Amino acid sequence: MSSKITLVGAGLVGSLLSIFLAKKGQQVEVFERRPDFRKIGAVGGRSINLALSDRGWRALKEAGIEQEIKEIALPMRGRMMHNPEGKLTFQPYGKENQAIYSVSRAALNEILMNTAEKKHNVKFNFNQSCQNVDIRETKATFENQENKNKIQKPLKSEIIIGADGAFSAVRGHMQKTPLFNYTQYYLPHGYKELHIPANEDGTHKLAVDALHIWPRHSFMLIALPNTDGSFTCTLFLPFESDKGNKEAFERLNTDKEIMSFFETHFADVIPIMPTLLDDFKQNPTSSLVTIRCSPWAYEGNVCLIGDASHAIVPFYGQGMNSGFEDCFYFNEIMKKQLEKNDSINWKQLFVDFQDQRITNTNAIADLAIQNFIEMRDRVADPEFLLRKKIEAKLYEKFPNRWIPQYTMVTFSHLPYSYALKVGKKQDEIMKKIMKKENLEATWESLDWEEIVEQLHQNV
Repeated sequence: MSSKITLVGAGLVGSLLSIFLAKKGQQVEVFERRPDFRKIGAVGGRSINLALSDRGWRALKEAGIEQEIKEIALPMRGRMMHNPEGKLTFQPYGKENQAIYSVSRAALNEILMNTAEKKHNVKFNFNQSCQNVDIRETKATFENQENKNKIQKPLKSEIIIGADGAFSAVRGHMQKTPLFNYTQYYLPHGYKELHIPANEDGTHKLAVDALHIWPRHSFMLIALPNTDGSFTCTLFLPFESDKGNKEAFERLNTDKEIMSFFETHFADVIPIMPTLLDDFKQNPTSSLVTIRCSPWAYEGNVCLIGDASHAIVPFYGQGMNSGFEDCFYFNEIMKKQLEKNDSINWKQLFVDFQDQRITNTNAIADLAIQNFIEMRDRVADPEFLLRKKIEAKLYEKFPNRWIPQYTMVTFSHLPYSYALKVGKKQDEIMKKIMKKENLEATWESLDWEEIVEQLHQNV
């Protein structure tokens, strides 16, 4: 039995969820406040390129579009570290043939929307800003951004789903209800998109099979490859300076200040960034926020998904992947219900969905902030590199008993909450090991069995 669904937000998660809903026979109409970028071109300047990993791929495969996405995705098999002198160090992400995949947000979104629209008859409405949501009556009111004098009548549907991002309008109306819990936390850092163009022959100026990182303790630069030979780069830097760190966006205003900053900290990128000054001045400085809320649903009427319910910072490369995993489990619950009945019990679906996801999305939010510190401060530290060698050896010897936290998050479908819990225990064990004298020379003779036994005593 079909339900009429109003889905707010035509981004990655909203578009993927619309496919799953339509494939289950639901009548889906999507409303998006922005114009249709497929017609006018994607607006640049605010992108942190996406890193698709196993959780995201599983959802895309279930939606039937895995192969199409693989054609626009580039494998990154590890981190390529750039020290201040330009020396390179490669750190593999996992075992041989394990990789995360760089993919253009716009290209991925376009494939998702086209699939939903052309193959599954999902109706998209653009330039429609959500102005009001009556969660009890399941009515949503939209304002036409092209003609704001045009009065919109409240749209009645059976279900409203908010997939409208970190600053969700749907969530904003849910927050007015009693017992709705909401927190937001901004990092003191912002980010700015920069660009490395392709060589004249279309090849990449840097190694194409790596995520490039320039770690500088309190700030960093990253670069992810694109299929056209270019790299999308992102500078993460504090908004304001403090006693411990003078480098900040607030100090980079003139051409001289900007160039001096890059000459001091990222000298090796200047020759390969011909539009550095223009990009820096024209592209906005954006913020990084973590959002948590509960409940995600109101009765069987309204539900939140993706960033609307759990926005996270990008430092574990799991923002999109966790949103796609939301869609995967939402679809799994629909499948189980439809195996028993010819209609969906939306209230029960929403309860089961948030019960499965909230603990795990809170966990990946914690892990993302934790990984920011690792990426900017520790990845270039010799002690950290030795620790990674030891953990890699443990994983090699005991692949089912010592799985590195990064592997659990990125190359498995283990719950994020499990990865957080086990990772904390691993960290306690490794801190003790790293205190051993002369470890650099003796680490290969460690009692590997005893180390693994410690992990499983309390896990």
